[in-house]
Amino acid sequence: MVPDADSLKGRLKDLAEDLGFAACRICRADEPWQAGERLEAYVSEGRHGQMAWMETTLARRKTPTAMWPEARSAVMLAMNYGPDTDPLPQLDMKMHGNISVYARGADYHDLIKKKLKQLARDFASVAGEEVKVFVDTAPLMEKPLAEKAGVGWQGKHTNLLNREHGSWLFLGAMLTAAELEPDDPGEDHCGSCRACLDICPTKAFPAAYQLDARRCISYLTIEHHGPIPAEFREPMGNRIYGCDDCLAICPWNKFAQASSEQKLWARAELKLPELEELAALDDAAFRDVFAGSPVKRTGRNRMMRNVLIAIGNSEAPELVEESVLPHLEDEDPVVRGMAVWALSRLDRARFEREREARAGRETDEGVRAEWALRPE
Repeated sequence: MVPDADSLKGRLKDLAEDLGFAACRICRADEPWQAGERLEAYVSEGRHGQMAWMETTLARRKTPTAMWPEARSAVMLAMNYGPDTDPLPQLDMKMHGNISVYARGADYHDLIKKKLKQLARDFASVAGEEVKVFVDTAPLMEKPLAEKAGVGWQGKHTNLLNREHGSWLFLGAMLTAAELEPDDPGEDHCGSCRACLDICPTKAFPAAYQLDARRCISYLTIEHHGPIPAEFREPMGNRIYGCDDCLAICPWNKFAQASSEQKLWARAELKLPELEELAALDDAAFRDVFAGSPVKRTGRNRMMRNVLIAIGNSEAPELVEESVLPHLEDEDPVVRGMAVWALSRLDRARFEREREARAGRETDEGVRAEWALRPE
């Protein structure tokens, strides 16, 4: 016998809590909404940068039923990943690479999907309805759905937050053909605060509730291929993977508790790795150090690009000999180019000598352009 809708909903929320989810809320998946139109405008303006998948999956991404016509309800889950300390002071630790809080351990996709599948199996066995689970990688607009379900609201930094957990929330979704009573949608509690907008080091927010990914350090360090545009290198500081500034500064974080789940997946060696050690990684060592971490998806070369920018911002000329000069011979021209930039920042005399010694040897146009720049 299938339980009634209220019993199903209660069972779902109880199990979600038992599995460690901080929130479980429900909304309709088959109602018209404006989020799809906003996404279409975002892509048409080119603010998605090199994230071509946003354009190629736009039609499916605009509404949940475009991806699965039978979907009637969306069950939105959130998991707290709040850190035990404020990550902002770590930006001053210039000899260390700063990795975004969410990526300092096991891949959250795996962490959440395992729990989501367990939740879905239980629900499907009782409800007798088909379900599908999603964590970030699928063409599903999770943040607008989570706001619609009442998990929280999309703040001025465009991320989801709520009053109990601040900005530190992983999201997951379960779509189902079952008809479930929706919860009340989230209400915006940002008020007149603009802390997240003002702290952004690259001015990536053209207006409140709008993000230009092309200027966002998270995008630049993770999604962007090729050299980092010169105007963003110094503002990157020691950020080598992602950026937590707009999340960490949110006043609602004062109510957030450190995640108990984080103790299970966080790895001490990824909290603040030393730049000198990172600069020494070859491809095999990179894959070993970041095994099971979201960072691994960038690949060694993109990470080394970011590390060399952080070294260039370190104000530590003692890093030149062992951590910069070897990369002037790197096979990847983007890595070579960022080594040139780091050298120009840390040791101008050595930069001039190396430029003269290497004149005519460099074959890559982009690297030649880096050598042609005069240090300020």
